[in-house]
Amino acid sequence: MDRAPGLSVRLKLTLSYAGFLMLAGAVLLAAGYFSLSRGVHPGVIFLVQSHAALLRYFAPIAAVVMAFLLVFGLLGGWLLAGRMLAPLTQITDATRAAADGSLSHRIELDGRQDEFRELADSFDTMLARLEAHVAEQQRFAANASHELRTPLAITQTLLDVARKDPAGTNGELVDRLHAVNTRAIDLTEALLLLSRADQRSFTREHVDLSLVADEAAETLFPLAEKRGVTVETSGGAAPTIGAHALLLQLTTNLLHNGIVHNLPGHGIVWITSSTQGESAVLTVENTGDKLNPELIATLAEPFLRGTKRIRTDDAGVGLGLAIVKSITQAHDGTLTLAPRPDGGLRVTVEVPAAPYANTDTEALSLGGRRPHNQGET
Repeated sequence: MDRAPGLSVRLKLTLSYAGFLMLAGAVLLAAGYFSLSRGVHPGVIFLVQSHAALLRYFAPIAAVVMAFLLVFGLLGGWLLAGRMLAPLTQITDATRAAADGSLSHRIELDGRQDEFRELADSFDTMLARLEAHVAEQQRFAANASHELRTPLAITQTLLDVARKDPAGTNGELVDRLHAVNTRAIDLTEALLLLSRADQRSFTREHVDLSLVADEAAETLFPLAEKRGVTVETSGGAAPTIGAHALLLQLTTNLLHNGIVHNLPGHGIVWITSSTQGESAVLTVENTGDKLNPELIATLAEPFLRGTKRIRTDDAGVGLGLAIVKSITQAHDGTLTLAPRPDGGLRVTVEVPAAPYANTDTEALSLGGRRPHNQGET
């Protein structure tokens, strides 16, 4: 936005300081003059015989004093304003650097806490968050490009092979193309779901996380049975306000992640729901390999699958925990990932709790639920 040039803040403060100093001096001089003009001053004998003589005597002194106050006010005000505004200059330089694309610069003001340092600390925090967000978005763009390019390259190769096949036996190629196309569709749907959660474009209603956990467990029971993983659900009602479809997707993603990244043949996944204070809490734990904190800090980033970028038939498209994080934030909640001491992952989702809905009173009064073990529906 173009603005007309104006006086600097330092010059304004200097003029204000000098003007205030001169005003205070003028008031003091006026008070002294009127006190002397009465002929009697505390501790002073009568000095002059008339107002004219008093004025001739007092005017030169007043002029000298006012000139001194003017020079002292301007010089002192300029120096004081410069010293007071020095932190603002640092903040301005950091702002310009950030506007030019450098988000790594920090102000880091020294000294005790005051308004300028509070502003600088807030700005440093904002820059740190922006830098982390931009880095995450750059990694997301690079990984998304890789993920989308792979099925397209495979499809192109299969089509080239089918075109050059003299026998015309394309049944196997068609099946492989179908699988690749299905994967591309799943990836596109996951990206759309991620965008929808980020935009918070959904209708809110009463949802009980315990019932959502049961629904997700029943949906993924065949996958758990196939991989020899036991799924156990427990806990009490955990009512919240949100989108049932998104919270179901969140729970399904967590459960799917726990089943796939588990001990083959004898793994366990525990799903627990509860209400703690003003939060509805959903916890999903699974057995598995031991994980280090550095890896866990990146698990919620898009397209990261465990310890490396691996693909299996059930590994998904690599957006599971990223979608969980986005849905959690869209519901004003927090997502916590932590390693289990014996191996595996513990994921905790906390969202604001809500009063029981009237239509769910009977379901919510059940409290605990039996485990969904292998062989159960």
